[in-house]
Parts: sequence; structure tokens; C-alpha cells
Amino acid sequence: MTKIKAGIIGAAGYTGGELARLLLNHPNCELISIHSNSQKGKKIYETHPDLIGDSDLIFTDHVHTDLDVVFLALPHGEAKGFLERHQYPKETIIIDLSTDYRDESEDFVYGLPEINKSRIMTAKKIANPGCFATAIQLAVAPAVAHRLVAGDIHVTGITGSTGAGKQMNEFTHFTQRNQNISVYKLFNHQHLKEINATLVALDKDFKKEILFVPYRGNFSRGIWITAYFPYNRTLEDAYAMYREFYQEEAFTHVSDKEISLKQVVNTNKCIIHLQNLQGQLVVTAAIDNLVKGASGQAVHNLNLAMGFEETAGLHLKSIAF
Repeated sequence: MTKIKAGIIGAAGYTGGELARLLLNHPNCELISIHSNSQKGKKIYETHPDLIGDSDLIFTDHVHTDLDVVFLALPHGEAKGFLERHQYPKETIIIDLSTDYRDESEDFVYGLPEINKSRIMTAKKIANPGCFATAIQLAVAPAVAHRLVAGDIHVTGITGSTGAGKQMNEFTHFTQRNQNISVYKLFNHQHLKEINATLVALDKDFKKEILFVPYRGNFSRGIWITAYFPYNRTLEDAYAMYREFYQEEAFTHVSDKEISLKQVVNTNKCIIHLQNLQGQLVVTAAIDNLVKGASGQAVHNLNLAMGFEETAGLHLKSIAF
């Protein structure tokens, strides 16, 4: 089988390392280029120790453009400048994991497969959703699409420390994060813009507020979302609509049992649970912020754009316990 040639720009960070892990084990891909200015000359496993024995690729600061797909795992705000300086053939699929193109500017398609699958399948430029945005949208999209939301949507979410990136700062330092929890960007998180855009696309009359309280968690990986809003139908109705909405989806699953974060860590799954309490539909959702919320979703988007098996390279087992 002929494999496509893949490269990662910004391959030294957490999402870059996860992309490398997934692509090295993808049946249809050959990872041939890992770009990093800071790590050039080092072997991949010197920066990502989990990859020892898997690859001897060496980081380079040379931009390899003869690729079938390039993943941009650069810090937010740097992807646009990079693409202005470096030109890829029009046939090359470009998947950006930053915020730079999530407004679908410059021909980029928003890459949330459960909502935009048909557009992703014909896209050459794909903007990967944010991690909190992925979990929140999947938690509430069926309700919004069926116009079940009778009031503002209240959301709390907690994320692991890897969501802050690999660079050390006061909020990722062990002594700050361990045995601790804190709120940030209250009601003003950057992912709200893309969330609202998706919900309006599902229901053009959607005008409810999304009141989002994000927390920094004292664990490394994962996102846990609890969303609730006024609801005046039965729990059975809600489950029926959620299951119908996601019945064709490979990675999003609706559970009638209570869920836990460990069910999704190291996987590309989103698992959702519903409750009907005091006139509110309460939706809990869990994802791995580095896989379903970033690198795994990027590979899923590649599979769709290339016509590969949707789950190729993403048969991953959770840590479970």
C-alpha cells in the first residue's frame, strides 16, 4: 500500500508529540518531517521519550513542502504568518490546530466531524476545533439542533495541565497545579466564539447565552464538561434525540450510565451522559484534550479528507484504571 507523506510543523509540543505518536502508527501515513526550531538536530525520542523504539526521525528547522498533508501545531497566532512565508502545493492538505483559522477565513473548513463531515471530506484546508470547544459543542449540539434549549446554557469545564501547553508557567508548575483548582477566563473564554458559530449554524435563531466557567484541574490529561439548561420534555426523549444525532459517528457515544474521565483518556472518544433534574437537562461529556480535543481529531479530519477508513490510526484504548 502506498502511504501518504506527512509532516508536522511545531512538532516539539504536546500536540506535536501526540500527532507523531498517532501518525507513526497510522496504516496510511508515513511521517517524514518533524519541524522545530528549538529542537533541531535532536532525535524525536529525545524530546518525546514515549517514542523511543518507534522512530529515529530528527527534528529540523527546514520546511519540507513536498507533502501530502501538513499539520500546523504552532502556538496560537503563528499559523497565519507561517503560511504567508511558506507555500505548499494546492493539493497538500493543511490542518491547523491553532485558533488562527477557526473563523473559516481563507478557505479553511471548521473541522468538527460530527457537525461538518460532508464539508471536511472535500476540504484541503481544515481548522481543528479547540479542546473545550469540542467537548462543549458535542455536549449541547443535539439539543440546539432540536431546539430543546429553553434558556441560557450554563457550562462548567475542567481541563488537565497539558491544555496549557508544554512551556512552563506559573499555572503548569507542579507546586501550583497539584492539590489545587482555579478558575480562569470566566464567561470570556476564547473558544466561545467558535462554539456560538456552530450553534447558530445548527439553529439560525439560536440567541441563548453560554455562561462558561473553565477550571484548571490538578491532573495531566482530559476535559470534563457539565452543561445544563431549562428543558421541558422527558429524559427518554433527550436520549432518543442524542442517540439519533450521533448514531453514525465513530467516536461520540451516548451512555445511559454515569461516566468517568478515565474512559476517554488516551482515546479519540467523546462520551456523553444525560440527566433530567429540576427542569434542567444536565449533560456531562468527557474527552482527552490532547487526542479528541486536538491531535486525534486532526487525524480524524485527515482520514475524512483523504477518504481513509474513518477510524484509521485511532484504535486507541483508554487507561481505564
